[in-house]
Amino acid sequence: MAYASSATGVLLAAGTGSRFDPEGLRNKLLAPLSDGARLTCVAAEAAHRLLLVVPTVVAVVRPGAEALAHVLNEAGCDVVFAANAPRGMGASLAAGVGATQDAEGWIVALADMPRIAAASIAAVARAIDGGASLAAPFYEGQRGHPVGFGVEHRDALLALDGDAGARALLSMHALTRIDVDDSGILRDVDTPADLDGL
Repeated sequence: MAYASSATGVLLAAGTGSRFDPEGLRNKLLAPLSDGARLTCVAAEAAHRLLLVVPTVVAVVRPGAEALAHVLNEAGCDVVFAANAPRGMGASLAAGVGATQDAEGWIVALADMPRIAAASIAAVARAIDGGASLAAPFYEGQRGHPVGFGVEHRDALLALDGDAGARALLSMHALTRIDVDDSGILRDVDTPADLDGL
């Protein structure tokens, strides 16, 4: 483990991935991903990297995504099925926090971002463990993921709904900015072409 954080990880894996496959036949989070000699999938790799830093990770999936839930459980995550997931990322995040209300803080990552360096995740976790209220990595001036939330934001996170996620929360409070040399904090998988660059 690169750095053992006292925060809890929340891996958001409840989106529909409609830009990846408008027909809804292929889940982008289960798309194969080559990692050297190891063959994995997008969500499992994102979970693996988060688990290198945060010993406890709750993965939030939508009802009916049993195959994805199995993969994430095998990767080491506790899985929560979020009934409100179709309402958007905010609802999914609230479900993840609701399942971990005794946490000392949260490191929130996206399951479609499998190339974030463990060092970047650790930098965010260290900031939250050190008392930062909010923390996020930046690459070439752009804010990326994961985002860390201190325990003081529990009620606000539990109240989230819809698709805006925690954007409003991030704009209302001071954010600890962590500059990293890691383009992976910005690279998500939205389309099949995005897999080629990973």
